[in-house]
Amino acid sequence: MLLLWCCNLVAGRINRNAEIAAVAIEMVHTYSLIHDDLPAMDNDDFRRGQPTCHKAFDEATAILTGDALLTLAFEVLAKEVDDPRMAVKLIRQLAEAAGPLGMIAGQMADLEAEGTNATEELLRHIHTNKTAKMFRCAAAMGAICGHANDQQFDCLCEYGLKIGLGFQVADDILDVSASSRQLGKTAGKDEKAGKATYPAVVGMEKSRQLAEQLAQEAVMILAPFGSEADFLRELAGALLARNR
Repeated sequence: MLLLWCCNLVAGRINRNAEIAAVAIEMVHTYSLIHDDLPAMDNDDFRRGQPTCHKAFDEATAILTGDALLTLAFEVLAKEVDDPRMAVKLIRQLAEAAGPLGMIAGQMADLEAEGTNATEELLRHIHTNKTAKMFRCAAAMGAICGHANDQQFDCLCEYGLKIGLGFQVADDILDVSASSRQLGKTAGKDEKAGKATYPAVVGMEKSRQLAEQLAQEAVMILAPFGSEADFLRELAGALLARNR
């Protein structure tokens, strides 16, 4: 939805290339959740209130399903986007965000930080790479599909980073404060696993303050778009106020 809304903001409508790109990034997102839930990673039995892929089927199926979704995302962009130059730009954004300098780097750092005395600096590094860069990617891909100019592109990328990091801070808070039923996954797992989270590193009060600050900064970044970006401003607040 973030990708589609960013395209709509700069182009005045949602076009087919944006719809294709949205499908591609959601494939990568879903692959990341399937692999994240595996026993070797976060080892969770539930996702969105349903048994995780390896529980519903088996570990091999879950691994291959993730692999298939990741590969298919790039196939879809290469085959279905009607402008080859745009397709290359979209593929580059997605590969960089999901790859070894993005989500994979964040996941690896997250695993290495388990059971350690993580610093706030390390935590920001983990969450920026693991989560925020994928939000930035969605905003960037939407901007590309909408033929954004350089200023619009830069603003939306920065907005994506801010709300992505804020989303992850809020997620850390919810892991402590929400129930498994609300989350659709096992609550309290981060603390039990010794994960580096904002509540564990800086405390709940500062975590809430930080999430609010990031939402406010995201809203300010959208100033050049005027009132046409109000729905993205509302999104920043909605991510902060969510309870699941």
